[in-house]
Amino acid sequence: MRNDTLFGKIIRREIPATIVYEDEEVLGFKDIAPQAPVHVLFIPKNELIPTLDDLQPAQAHLIGKLALAAAGYARREGFAQNGYRIVMNCREDAGQTVFHIHLHLLAGAPLGQFGAA
Repeated sequence: MRNDTLFGKIIRREIPATIVYEDEEVLGFKDIAPQAPVHVLFIPKNELIPTLDDLQPAQAHLIGKLALAAAGYARREGFAQNGYRIVMNCREDAGQTVFHIHLHLLAGAPLGQFGAA
């Protein structure tokens, strides 16, 4: 199945993104509408899973890979010690707008100064 979501197009480099992390399974890029001074999205590259609710047990390792990529990025960029937030939205009422699972990493200011995306 071809991934024609916005994120699929970013993975294929059909549209530009500021990529800050990449390995075989995960891509991390800056959000185009940041909700915090640091707002990076981490997505699985090789599987189209529309929502967290669609995740199957055999795919559960992907969530760990997204979280590890985000934590590693936070340490590398020097804001892990002050803290950061990771968020996953599931479906419209939770604010999901792109139906390809993704993890938001938000940092760079105290939590009360920006909302969860």
